[in-house]
Amino acid sequence: MILVTGATGKIGSAAVRLLGKVRTLVRTPASGADEVVGDFSRPDTLDAALRGIDTLLLIGPAVAAQTAVLDRAAAHGVRHVVRITNHKAHADSPVARRREHARIDAHLKASGMAYTLLAPNFFMQNLLALAPEIAATGGFSGSAGDGRIGMIDAHDVAAAAAVIAAAPQPHGGRTYLLTGPELVTFADVAREWASATGRPVGYRRISVEEHRAAMESNGVPEAGSNAQVFGLLAEGDGAWLSDDFGAITGREPRGLRAFLADCVGGKQSRA
Repeated sequence: MILVTGATGKIGSAAVRLLGKVRTLVRTPASGADEVVGDFSRPDTLDAALRGIDTLLLIGPAVAAQTAVLDRAAAHGVRHVVRITNHKAHADSPVARRREHARIDAHLKASGMAYTLLAPNFFMQNLLALAPEIAATGGFSGSAGDGRIGMIDAHDVAAAAAVIAAAPQPHGGRTYLLTGPELVTFADVAREWASATGRPVGYRRISVEEHRAAMESNGVPEAGSNAQVFGLLAEGDGAWLSDDFGAITGREPRGLRAFLADCVGGKQSRA
């Protein structure tokens, strides 16, 4: 039996659809066929979800609380954990959430359970947050400069996770880097958005400080950390590609043009 956490998020919900019969851990009931209500921050609520589970697909924003989930999983005899981590998860990273991911990865590796880590590049779905600004101003602002990024569709991350969770043994001890098929800039995003909608879209380059202030004024969570990441993207932090997605799934990942055509060009988004 497979347990999927974060089952209502962009990766988890797609993985559940691909996997079919699984158990899900949710914070609030969502009428799933086999769902258990639980909370990462309350380990005592996890036991019912983990009982009888062989493979755990661990997804969720509560990174700091994932050690408790892993401890309970080990106690319940979970054999394999598939975890979504960060592609630059290092203990000495300048970004706090990347250091936190590194801590969780280390905890998992020391747990005695088999594991597979999936480390995606920048999610294409993050681009959809630009829609209100584009609608209001005809463009968007950003501090990633002309940094090239191997952006990936979160549904492709879910596809890779589903393949591994369904048959995890060949993937034990592996870390897979997941990207789209090409390196793109935010200038490319503006051009492809314009192509998808038939309306001009501008890209206004601003400083990291200006970007942080704009995100703070709009109530964006972790604005400082997000602005820090955009600054790193400008320096080439996301300028890498990998063939791991194709090796896992046997197909090519979706590119930026197809993603934006589906999501902002009026076509139905791919599941």
